[in-house]
Amino acid sequence: MHYNFYGASDAKVKDPVYGLTPCDYYDLLSDIWCAETCAPRMRANWSSENRTLGQCSITSFLMQDIFGGRVYGVPLGDGNFHCFNVVDGCCFDLTSEQFGDTVLCYDNCPEQFREVHFAKAEKQERYLHLKARLLEALAARS
Repeated sequence: MHYNFYGASDAKVKDPVYGLTPCDYYDLLSDIWCAETCAPRMRANWSSENRTLGQCSITSFLMQDIFGGRVYGVPLGDGNFHCFNVVDGCCFDLTSEQFGDTVLCYDNCPEQFREVHFAKAEKQERYLHLKARLLEALAARS
C-alpha cells in the first residue's frame, strides 16, 4: 500500500507491544478519526475525504505514548503549530495530508509538550476519545 503522509517511506519503527509501524497506526486511525476528534475551530471543514484535518496534536501525543520519542510543531504563522513525531531519528507526520499539496518545513521546529496542549480541556478530551477508540481497534485485532 502507498502512504502519502510525511515520512511514511522511512517510518519503519515498531511499537514494543504490538510490533506495529506508523503506517499500521495510520490504517487503524483512518477508521477512527472523526468530526468529534477534530479541533473545534476546524470541525466545520472536516470530512471523510480529509480525515486528518484538525487531528495533529492528539494524534502526535498518542503516537508518543506508543513509540516514545518527541513531538515537534511546525509554526503555522497564526500562533498555532502543526504537530508531528520524531522517534529514534525517524520523523513522521500521520496527519500531514490535511495540507494537500502544501509542503511543510519539518526542520528546526520547536518541541511541543502535552502539558501545554492539554491545558485546553477539550483537547485532552478529544485525545482520550481517540485513545479509547484506538485501544478498541487494537483489541479487535487480537
